[in-house]
Amino acid sequence: MKSTIKKCLFPAAGYGTRFLPATKSMPKEMMPIVNKPLIEYGVDEAIAAGIEGMCIVTGRGKHSLMDHFDMNYELEHQIKGTSKENMLVDIRNIIDTAKFTFIRQSEMKGLGHAILTGKELVGDEPFAVVLADDLCINEEQGVLAQMVALYKQFRCSIVAVEEVPADEIHKYGVIAGEMIKDDLYRVDDMVEKPEPGTAPSNLAIIGRYILTPDIFDILENQEPGKGGEIQITDALLKQAQSGCVLAYKFKGRRFDCGSVPGFIEATNYCYDKFYKG
Repeated sequence: MKSTIKKCLFPAAGYGTRFLPATKSMPKEMMPIVNKPLIEYGVDEAIAAGIEGMCIVTGRGKHSLMDHFDMNYELEHQIKGTSKENMLVDIRNIIDTAKFTFIRQSEMKGLGHAILTGKELVGDEPFAVVLADDLCINEEQGVLAQMVALYKQFRCSIVAVEEVPADEIHKYGVIAGEMIKDDLYRVDDMVEKPEPGTAPSNLAIIGRYILTPDIFDILENQEPGKGGEIQITDALLKQAQSGCVLAYKFKGRRFDCGSVPGFIEATNYCYDKFYKG
């Protein structure tokens, strides 16, 4: 299945400080949910959406991300002809199916800056963004595939949202807008990590986006926002004010694997669902 969206950007340069000391030498995107690293789940989701170009924004100490999506001849020679050889079938299929490009983000200046760093890889075309530490599970149709179908219809930037409890809304970018059909909103306001009691809704943006290429022009001129960082929410609000941005309340289950409780919950869920027995 070919897609109107040909490339998916993976911002993966962050330090993953909530998982120290494990992430002192291992990228958080390589943390395994059972026996598969988080970023591989994200790549699987992109491939299922018909996307073949995987553009990964890395940083210092992230060489294992590149190594994971490459052949390991010594390992494969050692296990050739054994039952363990089957354990590499999925990653071999990914390597054969997808094309990987990498660029390094030299400074951590926020998600908006990470996405702007990926401009050289993406080029002048619409693209998807996956934050690997948001693990999304839907056995029928992945979240990104749902969003690609919407992009074919509306041809504008789309963010994935879900309802979150009031006491957690301050951790997220939050949208407000008019519902135009079931689970789809036209965004008219967007706030990054609102102060308690000030959020415009309980609809929080999670780590799935489809962005039109004019977002790069906005990001290049974007002033630092919340936390002194270049915020993608600020750029998307400008897009919404001058054109159209949609928010999609996706079908599926999302785990916040950037937090220890979410990571453990995802591990238990995936083990019971896909590996147990």
